[in-house]
Amino acid sequence: MGTLPTTERGRRTRRRIVAAALEVVGENGAPATSLDEVGARAPASRSQLYHYFEDKNDLLRAVAEATNDAVLEPQQELFDGLGTMAGLRRWADALVALQEERGGKGGCPIANLLGQVGERDDDMRAVLATGFDRWEASIRGGLAAMAASGELRPGADVDLLATSTLASLQGGLVLTQARRDPRALRQALDGALALIGSYRTV
Repeated sequence: MGTLPTTERGRRTRRRIVAAALEVVGENGAPATSLDEVGARAPASRSQLYHYFEDKNDLLRAVAEATNDAVLEPQQELFDGLGTMAGLRRWADALVALQEERGGKGGCPIANLLGQVGERDDDMRAVLATGFDRWEASIRGGLAAMAASGELRPGADVDLLATSTLASLQGGLVLTQARRDPRALRQALDGALALIGSYRTV
């Protein structure tokens, strides 16, 4: 593992390198990403790259962490409102609206990167899995709040519902990406919400 910076200047340099690598990976894919291109984009010298990162795989693991944050942090305000059915619908609507803006392009960045590197680098797979774990935990937290408030019937399996909802989301994103049609995500999330709705007390 490369050297973790101890100064603010070092932390800024490392963040700049990771941000550049995130852009290059997004454009070229992880296998085709080169340290030379990342260094030129940052900009950063070879010595700086190898000061902060042991090798390309070490840098890509940092990209995986940054990808998780880039996907999940913008959803935090929506996650905070998942404790009601109305909040779940707002979250689903926002995800569909984003895909409509993008014309169905892009898919899920976490899943995309997992597909590129997950079978060849177990450490990176584990990092990306934590992104899905965080996503599922946010959904589960909202469902648990619904159960605690009495909006969901006693005995509703919030673990199962959270996993099912995330799986529907990911499947919908894949179909949307393949078809360039956000209606696939809309239908997948509507199905997940219908399942959750079947456990409502009102």
